[in-house]
Order: sequence, then structure tokens, then C-alpha cells
Amino acid sequence: MSEIKRKGKAAKDASYALNMATTEEKNEALKLIADQLLEETDHLLTENKKDITEGRNNGIEAAVLDRILLTEDRIEAMAEGVRLLIDLKDPIGETLEEINKENGLHIIKKRVPIGVIAMIYEARPNVTIDAASLALKTGNAMVLRGSSSAKYSNLALWHVIQRALEKSALPVDSVQLIEDTSRETAKELFTLNEYLDVLIPRGGAKLIQTVIRESTVPVIETGAGNCHLFIDESADMQMAIDVVVNAKTHRPSVCNAIETVLIDNQWLQKNGEKLISTLRSHKVQLLGDDRIHQFDSSIPQVEQDDWSSEFLDLTLRMKAVDNLEEALQHIQQYSTKHSEGIITQNDANAEKFLNSVDAAAVYVNASTRFTDGFEFGYGAEIGISTQKLHARGPMGLEALTSSKFVIRGTGQIR
Repeated sequence: MSEIKRKGKAAKDASYALNMATTEEKNEALKLIADQLLEETDHLLTENKKDITEGRNNGIEAAVLDRILLTEDRIEAMAEGVRLLIDLKDPIGETLEEINKENGLHIIKKRVPIGVIAMIYEARPNVTIDAASLALKTGNAMVLRGSSSAKYSNLALWHVIQRALEKSALPVDSVQLIEDTSRETAKELFTLNEYLDVLIPRGGAKLIQTVIRESTVPVIETGAGNCHLFIDESADMQMAIDVVVNAKTHRPSVCNAIETVLIDNQWLQKNGEKLISTLRSHKVQLLGDDRIHQFDSSIPQVEQDDWSSEFLDLTLRMKAVDNLEEALQHIQQYSTKHSEGIITQNDANAEKFLNSVDAAAVYVNASTRFTDGFEFGYGAEIGISTQKLHARGPMGLEALTSSKFVIRGTGQIR
């Protein structure tokens, strides 16, 4: 039996025991994981250093290395994210609907675990902990398949989880890691319908589209973020500059960072010089359309078909538009339906933007960097769904549940 099938079966078997786990047992397991993370910080940093060294030797770009990198602060943040889940309400068993029929049947619809969730992800070793802890809190088993670029880190983190689960009432097999990171194992995972209930890809657009195209296991689409900010004619200059700088530079390698800023041409003429100089002071590399290039000839022009790529670094496209309608048309054409924002003092334009833009998160006068499970109060997140069915936006605990009807009778027949 292959590693994929063996670990998929183990997770499926564990999921039946997890179904019966109490909130107290799940919370105790999470506490143990958080404690184990901090206890093994030095070992985790040592293993992570192997990934970083190997990545540099293989020419992996800086933005990807930043996503792989673990630091003491990042490990502490991972542990804190796990602890936050302990304090959140356990959704399992919640009554969603209750019906009392005239014939005496009592029907309730309640939240239940999905079962076995598989996650295939690139870089980001923190996903190993985030995904596992969210799954355990909701009574789901988890099969993790990370990328070769973070193999040492992911393996070390999985061992942390295993050692913690050994001390808990939950099955050790509740969380599985596929150690073989070859393409063949990924493809086998795509069709493991016998053991998997859902597959969640988290990474670049190429990975996500491959999973959507090839998987027979149901998929929740997450992640790719070609995000935009539109600066309306009425936008406050300092607010617009502050939000753009934060949305681009706070952590450029993540999916909720902006890749394009659309600027009303009249605002550009009055305030563009200050915006450009401020972005350059933050080491942002600018690209522009024809009108941006005419405004500042030192800004290279965007290649014709380069409005859809996700840079994930300190590169930012700029485009001048005549009005809100033109901005909306551009976003409609190029958005990945992740996070989109407008900076404006015009309430009518704000409402039109909110109602017109088709995205998981839409913002008025705030940075797109807030599209995050932690910021939304969910604790850790398993991903940011950009689709419309089942879940959309940051996926916290409720997004990892399904429902079932429970009917109690006294011998009724139809």
C-alpha cells in the first residue's frame, strides 16, 4: 500500500474516534500542541534553517524564502494562534434548525465534522500547524502534503503535533503528513475519494488551478490574490498613501497584499508625485500604464498582458482611470475575487464599489491586509476561499463543518 493510501486510511479511521471527542478533549490537545511548539523552538529553527539554506542554494526567490522562514516570533505567533482556538466556541453539535412536525417527528439540523480534510500547500510551514489545529478543534482528521521547499520544517512540525497528541485523548493518527513530496504523490492525493472528504489547495495560482482541474475529490478553492486598491477622486491624500503603502509593503509575500493600485486621474495630477515618492522610499518597484508613464517617465510601462500576475514581492502596478466605472471594469477583468478596496470620501461611490465588486472581501478606507482569519476573530485560518459554495473568505472553524439532520420519532410511518 502506498504512503498516500496508508496515511489516508489511518486518517479515515481516526476521524471516527474524533467524531466522539469532547470539546474538553480537543482543547486539551490544542494546549499540548501549543506547549510543544514552544518547547521545541530550537529544534524547529534548526530544521527550518536546512530549508532556508537549501532554498538559497536552489535559487528560490526572496519572497518565497520569507514564507518558508521560521523565527522565534513566528513560532510564538503559531502557538498563540492555537491557544486562541481553545477560547473559541466549538461549533460541533450546534443546532442550526429545529422542526417539530404535527405527526410528532422531531427534526434538528446540527453541525458535524466534515470528516477527513486534505491540504496541499506550498512553502508556509505555519500552515502545518494552522490546518491541523483547526481540523482538530472541529473534530476532523487532517492529511497534510507540503512542498519540498519546506520539507524539513513541515516534518519537524508534524512530529511536534504527534508528540502532543500522544499525551492527549485524541488519536495520534488524527494528523498525517505525506513525506514524499513528488508530483506523483500529489496526483494520487487528487483521486483519494475513498478516504478524503475534501481537498484544499493553498499556494500559487498554478497549484490551485492544477488541483481544480485534476482532482476528483471535492475542492475548496483558496488563495491566489491579485488584489487592487482604487483611489477615488475624493480620497484623502494621506489616508490613500498610508493605506497603499501598508497594503503593499507590510508583508508583500502574502495573498492579501495588493498588486495593482488604480488611481483617479484627477487625484493623480494633484497627489501622484507624493504617492510615488513615498512608495519608492519603501523600495517599491513601480510599473505603470501609458498615463502613469507620461506622468512620470521613470516608471516603466506594464507589458500588455501583465495585469493579472501575482508578484508577491515589492513590485506594484499603477493605472490611471477616469472614474469609478473604469476602475470597476478593470477589477472585474483581472480580480481573483480575493480582496479589493476603495479609498474615498464619497459615500455613494463607496456603496457602489461594495455592491459591484465580486470578491470574498471588499474594503472602504482600509488596507486589504486585514483579510486574515486572526484579524477576523477566527484564530488561525485554513485558507481564504475565493469561491462561492460552502465557504468564502477566511475559513475558520465553521467553514470546516458540515451538517446532518437528526430525526427522532415514536414509530411514525409514512
